[in-house]
Amino acid sequence: MRVISFAGTLVFASVALVACGGGDGDFTLPALAAGGDSAGSAKAEQDSAMRDLAQVAQAGDAQPQATVAIAADAGEKAWNVATRFRRPPRGGATTFDAANYRAVAAAMGTAAGIDYRYGPAPSAYGTGGNDGLPTWSKRPDIAYVSDRNGGQRGCDPAYCGTWQVGAWSNDVGGYSSNVGHVAYLPDVPAQRLGVADLAISSMSNGVFSQRPELMWVYYGGGVDEISGIAYRQAGAAVGNPVSVARCPGRPGWCMNSLMVFDTGFIGSAQSNTSTNKASAQLAAGKVPTAIAITNSNEFALITVWDTVNLRGEVAVVALAGLCEGCTPANPASSSSWWGEWNGLYPGLPNLGNTAYMKVLGYIPLPAEMKAPTDISVTTGVSREAYLSAGAPGQESTYDLPLSSATNRATFKSGGRNYDRYAKAGIAVVASKSEQKVAFLDLRPLFAYYQRMYFGSDADYGVTTSVGPADSQWPRTFVAAPEQTPTVIKTVAMGNRPTAVKTYAWGTNRRAWVATQEGLLHIFNLGDYPTAGTGSAGSIVEVGTVAVGRNPTGIALVKEKAGNALYPDITREVIVTSRGDRQLQWVRFAGNGNSGSVVRTLRDSRLVDPISAEDTDNNGTESYVVSVADYGGRALRNYRYGPVIMHNYPGSACGAPSGCGMGSNSADPFEYGGEFGLPGGPFQVMSANIP
Repeated sequence: MRVISFAGTLVFASVALVACGGGDGDFTLPALAAGGDSAGSAKAEQDSAMRDLAQVAQAGDAQPQATVAIAADAGEKAWNVATRFRRPPRGGATTFDAANYRAVAAAMGTAAGIDYRYGPAPSAYGTGGNDGLPTWSKRPDIAYVSDRNGGQRGCDPAYCGTWQVGAWSNDVGGYSSNVGHVAYLPDVPAQRLGVADLAISSMSNGVFSQRPELMWVYYGGGVDEISGIAYRQAGAAVGNPVSVARCPGRPGWCMNSLMVFDTGFIGSAQSNTSTNKASAQLAAGKVPTAIAITNSNEFALITVWDTVNLRGEVAVVALAGLCEGCTPANPASSSSWWGEWNGLYPGLPNLGNTAYMKVLGYIPLPAEMKAPTDISVTTGVSREAYLSAGAPGQESTYDLPLSSATNRATFKSGGRNYDRYAKAGIAVVASKSEQKVAFLDLRPLFAYYQRMYFGSDADYGVTTSVGPADSQWPRTFVAAPEQTPTVIKTVAMGNRPTAVKTYAWGTNRRAWVATQEGLLHIFNLGDYPTAGTGSAGSIVEVGTVAVGRNPTGIALVKEKAGNALYPDITREVIVTSRGDRQLQWVRFAGNGNSGSVVRTLRDSRLVDPISAEDTDNNGTESYVVSVADYGGRALRNYRYGPVIMHNYPGSACGAPSGCGMGSNSADPFEYGGEFGLPGGPFQVMSANIP
């Protein structure tokens, strides 16, 4: 079997001819008939590659990882071939290779697709071994006690879980838990969904759990995400996962993730206290590569390879969250605890327990961006701006059904709730092989929804007829093209962009673009997001920060109960560098235009990390990061700060100092533990679950 290096260049099979000569082309392939023997050699190489790729595309569930693999000894040479799509030497013509493009798209949900999107593994850099790395200490796992007779932890004895930090108390106290959804490439897709539900961390009875494991409030998920299994059993075209995401702007309340699969199927994931279901399907020929969600779960944006029209696109999906157990047919709740709308309002801010979704349409990307690989989005709205999530004595969306014109008036200009929802947004899209980044203006989308919900009575009337037709609410781009977001500008990068992330809120409007050689580029978003007039010229790169090689993930830092380490969480991100097997915390200057690495995690257990996720807190301050270790086939947790039980003042980990790390409580890291998976995890999303 031949081994193909999926180095971000195979879409355009241009290895032999683009390494020299010419100016920038139009995102096309050199004509393989030009150039004599070298062209013939390249043609033979391409034909052979296409045969192998065709096998991958046809293999399906039977052998998803057996056909194409990255060459472990390829090293930097294979990953440094020029991919700026320059015209070939000697004036040869250029043509786009549609068959190759489609073949790579068909392999997106396989190991070859992971190699294409996430680039060289540590072995390509000579960092695949132990390399004298530290092995951070791990505390013993102590089983929680089950008391099925009215005790404080009435769990099924088989799923009570473990704890590692603190001293046991019979008082359950201010308990909390973080639930995560982990996307992994399953060894046997016919047997596994490829998305897991796991308890990331939890606290109760004066003790803290920092090991990822099955949830003690067990409801049937675990290694296979339960709603995803239900979709598959119902006959949905659920393939292998390509991405998971959740909204970043409601810490502690944006509860569930959305899953997107290589078949174009989109589904909502579940947690132990939020189990609503919703799903949608992208149009035929649309192959997804990444998903991002706006701050308060208004919309999902999915990067797409359109294998019919041969162009890059961003799919836009309208979302509606409902109270637990509520449905589109019966959206009203009898309890204000959820603080959710008492109606079905796709596109308005909600708490992430998604119960409805509809694909609105597709934003065409510029012609030079046919192969998008990552996306991030923000509205810039602070988590403090939204209406209360059911807090006693505070007005929430539960109190404001939009069937009342008086309630709708509170959201109009001059009304008390006018500043409680987003008016605009910006998305950043990267294309790795084309070395381009595009900035998208979401103002038309948000402005349209603002007008329809909070404009004239006639406009609001349209929103009361929800249905699948283009003309039904929410209307598609076909029926209401004025809502379609637009491309602001496209920027050529000097190296492959491997990951993007936008700020969630704060005074510094920034986006960060990681490139493969190990740089984090800082972009000032200027006039965006804004409800006013924006200028493409206001979006500029303002600085860089050196990070590890092949940085494949950028994560926002989450809020902590006491914020001992993060007085301003808007000024820090966590970068996962696959090439150097490490995580780095990058802290930015007060003006957001520069930054430095303030913490680096390396551990002998990390085999091949691709992405990471910080954890939410509630009452107990803790600092736990979860790492998707693709090559290590496990989700791994590390603690990088104290556990301070603010709601247990007399406990062993009480304020002000709490419990430190390591055997002497002074180590910079502590290993929380791992959860092994039947495949390679590449993405993790988590949130505190009420």
